[in-house]
Amino acid sequence: MQNRVTKLLGIKYPIIQGGMVYIGKPPLSTAVSEAGGLGTIAAGGLTLEQFAQEIDRAKELTKNPFGANIPLVIENVPEYIRIAIEKQVPVVILSAGKPDKYIPALKGNGIKVMQVVPNVSMARKVEMAGVDAVIAEGFEGGGHMGHDELTTMVLIPQVVDAVKIPVIAAGGIADTRGFVAAMALGAEGVQLGTAFAASLESPAHENFKNAIYQADDKATVVTGRSMGMLVRDIKNDFTAQVLELERKGASREELLEFIGTGRAPRALLDGDMTGGSAMSGQIAGMIAGPKSVKEIIDGMVGGAEGILDKLQMLRKI
Repeated sequence: MQNRVTKLLGIKYPIIQGGMVYIGKPPLSTAVSEAGGLGTIAAGGLTLEQFAQEIDRAKELTKNPFGANIPLVIENVPEYIRIAIEKQVPVVILSAGKPDKYIPALKGNGIKVMQVVPNVSMARKVEMAGVDAVIAEGFEGGGHMGHDELTTMVLIPQVVDAVKIPVIAAGGIADTRGFVAAMALGAEGVQLGTAFAASLESPAHENFKNAIYQADDKATVVTGRSMGMLVRDIKNDFTAQVLELERKGASREELLEFIGTGRAPRALLDGDMTGGSAMSGQIAGMIAGPKSVKEIIDGMVGGAEGILDKLQMLRKI
């Protein structure tokens, strides 16, 4: 399976692991790379030293390409960029900000650059800035998201029409049906978050994984609209309290004080599914149990032909 994305990134399948804070690191990221996709180390949640260590660890576990996700809202972004360059990370995925001032150094050192975008306008801007591909993420995705609330179904074809560089679809994709649908919309690859977060290789706590396995179609909720900080989590006491504070008109300061710091690792790493921020996409309702990364990727690619065979009937219309 070869297209512009696989050729650009040097991978077998156009499947990318999302840069999930606290979760995106070896052995999960290297398992994705070993299975033919692009694993990603998430700089968010890692100190500079830890970031460098995880890159070294990834190089020990795989000879295949992997990437580093660097949100442009974290502290010391130039230092994370410097480490990625010094460690010769093959691919850097930027998000949550303007990439312009970092692209020359990255591309000048032979690093492929992609950026996560929530809308057409941002896709056009980062293409002009020189990124090699965009990851267009729909509102179905988990964790932090854009304010426009555009779903994957409407976002992907509009971004494809707006830019000339490859488009990778993200948000609400977990199996071969989502993979084929994304390609039908014009994407040349897909990015998965929740499916990989629930995988056997994921470092996430078993309580968090079990919450995903038990999720239904209405298991997630978005908080933070009132303060412009949208986050999709699995519903729990924490999200209910945040929504109630928002309903009562709590100020941004009051909300931030309540939320505090460390809510995400409480859920993802410590397994606190009551008071933690259990970031997950709507696709959680389709993940019924544990699978290895290889099973996820092989199932996604292997099942595509069967779906395409069923669609042959469209030729008769």
